Formats: sequence, C-alpha cells, structure tokens
Amino acid sequence: MFKSIAILILATLSLNAAAADDGKLKALLKQADDYRLALESGRVETEVRSFKAGVLDKTRLYAVYLKPGHRSLVLFRTASERGQKMLMLGDDYWLMMPSSQRPLRITAMQKLLGEASTGDIATMTWSDDYDGAVSGEDVIDGLPCLKLDLLGQRKGVSYPRIVLYLAKKDRHPVQAELYVASDKLAKLARFSMGEIDGRRQVTVMTLIDHLQKERSTEVHYLSRTGKTLSDDYFNPAFLV
Repeated sequence: MFKSIAILILATLSLNAAAADDGKLKALLKQADDYRLALESGRVETEVRSFKAGVLDKTRLYAVYLKPGHRSLVLFRTASERGQKMLMLGDDYWLMMPSSQRPLRITAMQKLLGEASTGDIATMTWSDDYDGAVSGEDVIDGLPCLKLDLLGQRKGVSYPRIVLYLAKKDRHPVQAELYVASDKLAKLARFSMGEIDGRRQVTVMTLIDHLQKERSTEVHYLSRTGKTLSDDYFNPAFLV
C-alpha cells in the first residue's frame, strides 16, 4: 500500500514538473512572439528583398492582415503582382489571381520571393503552433542564448521542427534553424532588432538557404498597426 502511495506521489510530482516546464516554454515563446507582433489582430507592412551573392535581385511589397484563429490575408502590393491575394485559414492556404474566378490551393511552403515562402510571411507566432523544450544554451554572435527545440503542433506549419535561439537577457529571437518534414535543415533565419513606433521589435528576418548560401532573402517589417479587416475578407469565396 505504501509503495502504491509513493508511486502515485512520484507520478503527480512528475506531471506537475512537466506542466511547469510546458508553462515556462510557452512563456518564453510568447515573449519571443511579442518582438515580432504584439497584437492579436493587426496589419504588417512588409517588404521582401531577394539577394544573389550579396547583390539585390528583386523587391516585393505585401500588406499582411492578421486575425486570431490562425487567419492571415496577404495583399500583393507591387505593381507587377497587384490584385493577387493569399489567404491562410488554419492549415489551409489559397492564392487568388486577378484573372481567375477560382482560388488556387497552395501550401505553406509555396515560394513568394527568394527563400521567403507563404508561411514565412503569413504566420508570425510560435507560441500557438509549437511545443517542445529548452534543450540547452549557446552563444550566437557573442550573445548568450537559450536553445529551444520545437515541434509543430499543426499540419499547416511551414516547418515541422525549429531550433530557436532566444537572447537570455530579454528573450528576443536571435536565430532559428528551420527544418522540413524529412528533418533536413532547409533554412537559417536571423533576426535583427530595431525600433518601430518607439518600441524594440524585430525589424528584419534574414532567410539563408542551407545549400545555396550565396542566396539570401530579407523580410523587412516596415510598420505594424492595430488596423485590420472584417471577418468577411477572410473567406476565399468573398475574396474572389
């Protein structure tokens, strides 16, 4: 009987420790998310720049509208792409072309420009989409970091696994290793900090191809506001 009670106590303590670790991880991810987007709903003006061997190749502009419930609407604002729209609803993605009466199904890995995919532009949170553990510490470019090993909790995430490095001092994202479904490293993301509207935030995400390191793509977050659209716009049929 005493043995059974001891086992029950140990199991309870183990569950409590696991819950505490999970709560700690979610808190870390939420802090990191706040440096990318501190609003549940909002509009992010985004510029994507593609480089080859350090030379600027192409530039594109996007307006990204975000809503709770894993909803994003991306409006293409460059003249050559004007009228195109990309919609994310949970795990589903659609591309709307001006010449088509039907939305086209795409995936989170659909390329937009350079190394930037639809998922890189449409999603800006980790805390809702990933779980995992703090797996250690490391130093990135002289900055002490916590190392987080994360696994995607939805089939629609761009990267099933991410190894994320957060600054120990203030938990801002420093670097992320992005893995595809085969668990092969696809890209390296580096995060640059700056000020937007008087607040310290991620201003640039640089994506570097793991195999073609001479190619890189910069995602510049030009502005973030609380302005968004009505729920009607987050519907493929309405957008067409």
